[in-house]
Parts: sequence; C-alpha cells; structure tokens
Amino acid sequence: AINAFPTDTAAELKLVEDKCRALGVNAALSEVWAKGGEGGTLLAEEVLRLCDEPNDFRFAYDTEDTIENKINAIAKKVYHAGGAVLTPAAKKQLAELEALGFGKLPVCMAKTQYSFSDDPALLGAPKGFTITVRNLKVSAGAGFLVALTGDIMTMPGLPKVPAAEKIDVDENGKITGLF
Repeated sequence: AINAFPTDTAAELKLVEDKCRALGVNAALSEVWAKGGEGGTLLAEEVLRLCDEPNDFRFAYDTEDTIENKINAIAKKVYHAGGAVLTPAAKKQLAELEALGFGKLPVCMAKTQYSFSDDPALLGAPKGFTITVRNLKVSAGAGFLVALTGDIMTMPGLPKVPAAEKIDVDENGKITGLF
C-alpha cells in the first residue's frame, strides 16, 4: 500500500510506485486518510486480486492446537526462539480464554519492533532465546487472540490533533516541531 496524504506530490507517489515495481512488488495507492473508504478502493481491489492467485499460505501452527502450542510454534518457527514461557497471569488468562471457547482462534504476537525477541536490547534476529508472554487478550471482532510479550504497550488512542501534524521539514532539510 502506498499511503497517500494530501501533502504528497504526484512525483513523490510515482517515485514510490516506480521503486516498488523495480523490486517486483505490487503496489496500490491508498487515499483513505483523505477520502475514507472510497480512497481504499484501489488497494482493496489489488488485495482481492492477489487473494485469487495461487499461493502456499499456511499457518505456522496447527489451527486446532492449543493456545500455548500456537504461541510456542510462532516463537520457534517465526522468531527462532527456543520457546515461549507464560507468566502465571497469562496462564490464568489462557485457561479462561479456552473455557470461554476462544481456544481455536488464531494467535497474534505483540512484541518489540527492534528484535525477533521480546527484549528491545536484544537487537536483530537472535536465536535460542525465550519469549515471555505476560498477557493474553481476545480481539473478538477481529477473530484472533493477542499474546503480549515483554514490556510491549499496545497503541494508545491519538488526540484530536496528533503531534505529528506539527512536524515539518523545510527546503534546507531542517526539521521543526519535534519537541
């Protein structure tokens, strides 16, 4: 998705699209920021087209497996961890979620963006570490479970005018509005 904003120029958007094409990446313009759902039509059509193409998608785990086994499979197969450990609070939540019938939902891991681990100081793609799951929550509307790891914080809501709207770069490359 090429996320377009009203301040983007046609040349900037074309440059991104051209670079994507040169890399063999399909790209579709998304103007949902300015136009809402109507601005996402091109992107939605591209996603639907790609879904109809042959692919070898498969989960990293058996979808019928237990929540804990799904978490361990993701930790080992995706992040190259030695495994995952659940805190006592997470184990209690796991039992409650399974008792409430959420055990067969897919699992999404929420962890630091700095590493495949849950430790932001352990940069890059280490191997053999342990991921600690401290919290489990259900996203019932979306249809999946979220395993929160380490000190990860889920995204808070934004104010009416986010601070990012006050950031600018002038013609000399000087950035203003950061602090």
